[in-house]
Amino acid sequence: MIIDIKDLYKDITKYMDKDVKVQGWIRNHRKQKEFGFIDFFDGTFFKHLQIVYDNKLESFEEIQKYHVGSAIEVTGHVIESPKENQDFEVQAKEIKLLGNCPEDYPIQPKKHSREFLREQAYLRPRTPLFQAVFRVRSVAAYAIHKYFQDRDYIYFHAPIITSSDCEGAGEMFHVTSFDLLDIPKIDGEVDYSKDMFASPSSLTVSGQLEAESFALAYKRTYTFGPTFRAENSNTRVHANEFWMIEPEIAFCDLEGDMEIMEDMLKYVVKYVLDNLKYEMEFLDKFVENGLIQKLKKLIDSKFTRITHHDAIEILQKAPVKWEFEPKQGEDIAKEHEKYITEYFDGPVFITDWPKDIKAFYMKLNDDNETVAAVDLEVPGAGEIMGGSQREEDYDKLVKRMDELEMDKTTLDWYINLRKFGGCIHSGFGMGFERLLIYLTGVENIRDVIPYPRTPGNCDF
Repeated sequence: MIIDIKDLYKDITKYMDKDVKVQGWIRNHRKQKEFGFIDFFDGTFFKHLQIVYDNKLESFEEIQKYHVGSAIEVTGHVIESPKENQDFEVQAKEIKLLGNCPEDYPIQPKKHSREFLREQAYLRPRTPLFQAVFRVRSVAAYAIHKYFQDRDYIYFHAPIITSSDCEGAGEMFHVTSFDLLDIPKIDGEVDYSKDMFASPSSLTVSGQLEAESFALAYKRTYTFGPTFRAENSNTRVHANEFWMIEPEIAFCDLEGDMEIMEDMLKYVVKYVLDNLKYEMEFLDKFVENGLIQKLKKLIDSKFTRITHHDAIEILQKAPVKWEFEPKQGEDIAKEHEKYITEYFDGPVFITDWPKDIKAFYMKLNDDNETVAAVDLEVPGAGEIMGGSQREEDYDKLVKRMDELEMDKTTLDWYINLRKFGGCIHSGFGMGFERLLIYLTGVENIRDVIPYPRTPGNCDF
């Protein structure tokens, strides 16, 4: 019977001094005159398995020719290992070559730069770093679903193709069935009546607006899917395609929203730490020293809550020479986010933002100058989540959209939610990759997405 490496580590007493059969790949092959060692992995467990073979095997000479990267099947006897920090190994009785690999295989057992590995994105999951990163991605995604499912949220699949710009920033990829060399026009204008959806359509920047409609039917809902921004930005934290988690909760105000944001983040971080011991130890040792301690501190923290006005006052009084001077009524920069989390020595909710720098759908506060919005800042990462209480007042929402000169024709359904049994409701959004940067210590978004889509890059 073929078993996984994970089975051995899960219950080695079951297999010790017994024959096993495993299938996987060669990560390293150390050959000596009379015997050899193969570092073997199959992707089911972070730690590898050492295969030992000697010249008593009939195929010894042939096995010594097997290259790094080759797929093999090993039948052997599980024995205690004399090697330090290794409890067991497999003494091979037979090693079959299942898939050969040439000597110029790009992923050799040496240190590779992350830039090089991005060029080999289809092979980089075989390296220890990306074995760790993408398993964290998988487990964190499961933890997010588990958190919401255990609390009776409805998982809502937001449309990928949409006619609405949720953020109002215009950074959208347009979708069309037109031949771009022969676009039908009437009086110089594009004739969308002949397009697939008979109107201008784009890839979504957020599933929030549609999710609100489900929150007003199911009380609690969430989306978790891909979103797109046609933003020509080449920073470490921006990508043109990324994943978003967006819960929406009916009968919930901003205070309740923040409680859910804090609870969810702590839950996911703890779940990853509890279930990925070896991956997190590797990332702590080789990527970000102190990573585990940082994450444990977040779990034990009580998140501070301050207003945007008070945050700016703290920044203005700080004994710091700022690159970007903090000002009331304006956004805060990365350097400001870092200072605020250091000032309070932990995560900070910044609330009640100036309305002019926030989205149209956020609830207007009584001062008519700020909105019931919140950003969550965490040490070492800055903003990791953003949310708000949504404007439930029909007249106020329409007035705000008119002030911004927004076209309401494609959003009439959204506005009508305020007429047809509307209520106080809130929600938030978290970029999944930003969470992964925080969880893994890997600082570039290109290294926490399997196949990143960034300006000038749509490889694979």
